[in-house]
Amino acid sequence: MHTPLSCEFFPPKSDEGALKLRAVTEQLTAALKPEYFSVTYGAGGSTQERSFATVEAIQTESGVPAAPHLSCIGSTRASIAAILDQYRALGIKRIVALRGDLPSGMRDPGDFRYASELVAFIREHSGDWFHIEVAAYPEFHPQSANARADLLHFKQKVEAGADGAITQYFYSIEAYARFLDDCEKLQVTIPIVPGIMPISNYTQLARFSDASGADLPRWLRKRLEAFGDDMDGLRAFGHDVVTRLTADLVQTGAPGLHFYTMNQAAPVINICRDAGLMPSQPN
Repeated sequence: MHTPLSCEFFPPKSDEGALKLRAVTEQLTAALKPEYFSVTYGAGGSTQERSFATVEAIQTESGVPAAPHLSCIGSTRASIAAILDQYRALGIKRIVALRGDLPSGMRDPGDFRYASELVAFIREHSGDWFHIEVAAYPEFHPQSANARADLLHFKQKVEAGADGAITQYFYSIEAYARFLDDCEKLQVTIPIVPGIMPISNYTQLARFSDASGADLPRWLRKRLEAFGDDMDGLRAFGHDVVTRLTADLVQTGAPGLHFYTMNQAAPVINICRDAGLMPSQPN
C-alpha cells in the first residue's frame, strides 16, 4: 500500500522566489504525487498576503490541493471568518489550524488563545467543509507546563473537531511511538502523521530546533558539528539519517509522511527514492 505524502512550503519573499517555488512544486508533483501541499502563515498573519498568493497559485496551477496554515493568535473571529470564506471560494478543502506565536511588540492576543478554540470556530463557521489538521508534539511543546498538560491540550484540539495531526519534526522514532501510545491511552484516534525535516544545513537546523523545542539528539548534533565546512559530507550523512528514519516510520505503519521542504525539492525526492516511497515503488 502506498504511503500518502505531503509537503510544506513557506511563502516566497520575492517574484524570483515565487518562480523558484513553482518549479519546486512541479518537481515534487511529478516525482511524488503528493496528497497536498501546505503553506505556512506568519505570526499574527504577517505574511498573510504572500501566503494567500502562494496558496492560490498552488491550488489553481499545480494540480495538487493546497492546505493553508491558519494561525489565530492576534486575530479576531471576523478576520478568521473572512479568510475561511476566501479559502472556501478558492475550493480549498484542507486547513492546518495552529495557535501561532504573538508577534514581537503585539500585546493583544486577539479573540483566540488556543488552537482548540480556532478548530471549534472553524467548525462553527464552516461545518464539515474543511478537513482540519492540527499540530502534535511528540517531544512536547516548549511552552507546555509538563508532558501531561501538553497531551491534554492535544486532546482538546481533537475534541474540538480536528480530523488529523501533523507532528513537529523529530529524529527519535521512539519519541513518536511513545506519543502514539500516550494518545491511545487518552482514546485519541485521529491519524497522527510524522513530520520529516531533511538535514542539509546544521546551523539552520540547530537554530530551528532550539527555537521550537524539537530535540536534536546529542549523537546527531555532535556528528553534524564534526563536518564543519564539509557541506557535501554533511548532506550525505543527513540524507542517510533521515532516509533510515523515514523507512522505519513506514515500516511501523505511519499513516502518512509530511515533509518540511524548506522550499527545496531534491532532498525530499532523494529521501523518498532511497526509502522506497516513490509512487512507482512498492512499500
